[in-house]
Amino acid sequence: MNDNFDDLQRCTKCTLPITWETLNFDQNGVCNICRNWEAKTESVDWEERERILLKIFEGVKERNKDREYDCIVPFSGGKDSTYTLYAVVRKYGLKPLVVSFDHGFYRPKTIENRTRTFKKLGVDVITFTPNWKIVKKLMLESLIRKGDFCWHCHAGVFSYPMQFAVKFNIPLLIWGEGGGEYETYFRYAELEETDEWKYNRRIIMGMRAEDLAGFINVELRDLSPFIYPSKEELDKVGVKSLPLGNYIQWNQEEFAETIQKELGWNYDEVESLYPDELGFDKVECMMTGIRDYIKYLKRGFSRITHRTTIDIKQGRISRDEGLVLIRKYEHRKPASLPIFLKMLDLSEDEFNRICLNQLIPPAIAVDPDTIPVGKKLWDQDLWLIE
Repeated sequence: MNDNFDDLQRCTKCTLPITWETLNFDQNGVCNICRNWEAKTESVDWEERERILLKIFEGVKERNKDREYDCIVPFSGGKDSTYTLYAVVRKYGLKPLVVSFDHGFYRPKTIENRTRTFKKLGVDVITFTPNWKIVKKLMLESLIRKGDFCWHCHAGVFSYPMQFAVKFNIPLLIWGEGGGEYETYFRYAELEETDEWKYNRRIIMGMRAEDLAGFINVELRDLSPFIYPSKEELDKVGVKSLPLGNYIQWNQEEFAETIQKELGWNYDEVESLYPDELGFDKVECMMTGIRDYIKYLKRGFSRITHRTTIDIKQGRISRDEGLVLIRKYEHRKPASLPIFLKMLDLSEDEFNRICLNQLIPPAIAVDPDTIPVGKKLWDQDLWLIE
C-alpha cells in the first residue's frame, strides 16, 4: 500500500500532488499548473499566435532562399517531435534538417516509426550516438547526485541541435510542446524560447558538462556533444529557438491521431502506464518505466498521476476516476529494473538507497521490497543493452 496516496496534498481540480516540481496551490487548493492550463484554453488568442508564427516562417523562407535548410527540428521519434516535424513540412512548407540525438534507448517500434516518418515526409536526417562507455558513467553519476540518470539525454537532446545551428549557420530551431504544459517555469502568456537559462535550470539540473567531466574523471572534449553553445556563438548566427506549442494549441491526443493516420506512426505499451493498453506517451524510450519508478520513490507519484491529470483537464475522466486509477495502478515496480541495474552494475539495495536519499518531503519513504512487480513489456527481451 502506498502511504503517499492519502498523505500527499493534491490539487482540488486535478490529481497533482505537492511534490510535483514547481507546484503550489491557491486559496482554493487549485494548482498553478491548472491555472496555467486555464490560461491556455481561455485567455490565449491562438489565432493571433499562429499569425505571429506564420510571419516568422515567411521571414525565414525569404531570408533562406540561398540556404540549404530553413530550420532544424530536434527529433526523437516520440509523438511530440513527430508531430512537430509533420507540421513543419506538411502544414508550413519549410525545409528542415532533422537532428536526432540517440540516447541509446530507442525501442523497436520507435525505430520503425522514425524510419517510416523520414521516408514519408522526405527529410534529411543526422543522427548522433554518443560514446556508450561515457554515457553509462554519466547515468550513474547523475543518478547519485540528482536522482535522475537521464542527464546525458536531457543535455544531448538540447545541446547537440544547438551546436548544429551554430556550425551550419541555421538560425531557427523548432521544438514541440511548450514548457507550460506540465510545469510553471513559464506561462502561456509568455512567448517562451529555449535559451541558456532554460537549459541550465530545467534541462541539466544545474550540472554543466564541465562539472560532469570532473565528477567522472574524463577530458572535457569527451563531453563535447553535451556542451551548450555560448551566447556569443548563438548571437553571431542569430539563433531563434522556439516551441511550436507556444504558437498553436497543443493537443497530444489529437496530434497522436494525426501522425498515426498520416504517417503510420504506431502506439505501443508503456511500462509505467495502464497494463494491456497501447499508448502514445513516452513510447520511444526503454527506460521510461525506470525513470517513473524513481519519481515514485522520490516524490510519491508516477506517470499514472501525470496521465490522469491531463485526462481530467481535457474532460475525459473526472478527478474521482483519476484517483481510482492512481490507487489501482501506480504502486508497482518495473519488470525492466534488473536490466537497468545490470547496465550500471548496481544491486537493487544500492539503487534503493540512492533513490530514497533523494526523497522530496512531504513524500513518505516506501519500502521497495513491498512493491509488486509490473507487467513485462512485449519487447523487453529484444533490448540489447550491456
